[in-house]
Amino acid sequence: MPVTNFFAHIAAIPFEGCLNITVKKDGEQLTTSVLLQNDGCGDAAKSHIPPLILKGSAKELCEGFFDAVSAPVAETSKLLVNMEQFLKGQEAAKKNAAMEKKKTEKMDKADKSDKPATPEEIKAMKYKGIMAEVDKLEAAGKYREAWLKVPKTSEFPDKSEEMQKRRSNLSAQFSPDLFGAGQSATDITNVEPKTKQDATDHTTAEGIPDEGQGQ
Repeated sequence: MPVTNFFAHIAAIPFEGCLNITVKKDGEQLTTSVLLQNDGCGDAAKSHIPPLILKGSAKELCEGFFDAVSAPVAETSKLLVNMEQFLKGQEAAKKNAAMEKKKTEKMDKADKSDKPATPEEIKAMKYKGIMAEVDKLEAAGKYREAWLKVPKTSEFPDKSEEMQKRRSNLSAQFSPDLFGAGQSATDITNVEPKTKQDATDHTTAEGIPDEGQGQ
């Protein structure tokens, strides 16, 4: 049997993957299909690459087969490799972008935590803390203490309506005997807790006369 250099020519073609060659015989006519497949490429677009079809007699294919298929197979191989490299690069870019985003978010949080609070922010935090204590006292059924804890409107003018409403709700829950005879809870709704500056005024913090004075 004569020696052929067919596989030597195949080996000389630069390609990666599986080179499928199918030959169909129809009388003296041969139809050859050449399709390069690369399982290492994860891009689904590779399925759209059609096979290379060559037709001719055995003599014609022997003379021109490798001249016809070498360049297309090499180019297809490069294309498939580049497609896979593109996918990997795209995935790496996504990961790097996500890491950079997390890094930026951490830096933003650090900048915010290092930034000194403004007077308005400090005041808002103070109000929030006081009202949190009011909530705890109310939840414990200590309505009188909660009422006393609500700050004066002069301290937080922008919260005056909210604080008056809170006092009203709390005073409505006082027991009747906490007020003097004939004085209802609504009578002290808008009375504010006393401060140190009001120490000379002989009334209780709720605005109720101190019975111990004047005796």
